[in-house]
Amino acid sequence: TVRAILTITPEKWTRLCQVLPDGLLRRPAIPGQWSALECLHHLTAAEAVFAFRLNCFLEGRSEFPGYDPNSAEERIDPAATPAALSAEFNRRRAASLQALAKVTEAHLERRARHAELGPVTLGELLHEWAAHDLNHTIQAEHALMQPLILGSGPWQPSFADHLLAQGA
Repeated sequence: TVRAILTITPEKWTRLCQVLPDGLLRRPAIPGQWSALECLHHLTAAEAVFAFRLNCFLEGRSEFPGYDPNSAEERIDPAATPAALSAEFNRRRAASLQALAKVTEAHLERRARHAELGPVTLGELLHEWAAHDLNHTIQAEHALMQPLILGSGPWQPSFADHLLAQGA
């Protein structure tokens, strides 16, 4: 399941970036929340962190630092087009999947100390990674659906659980 999610996430983002207009991808769900493109930006930046942590486990390191989103995200061009950002995410994820292919059942119980969370296993890290993908993909989809909900007229009440803003 984890590998499947980690494999399909970049495929989904590639397709979204190919078919959706730039303005929709850059539109936040509501002011102060991330747009779909900002979610992809975060996933792309975070990929380096997950790859680093995976390699820590594979190399038998006993600890790794916490996540500093500012340092990781500075390495991504904030002006990147959706296509360029999607391509970069795909490139990074492909490298991660190659490293993930080395993981065996025995590796999953390996432990390391996370600087903020304490002891964690590789299996837990992999589950967090897949959940992180899904979390930010759902967040992006919420941003993408807002103008569609607002334009749905009498069907709008059907989306009450998903409507984040009353004005466009």
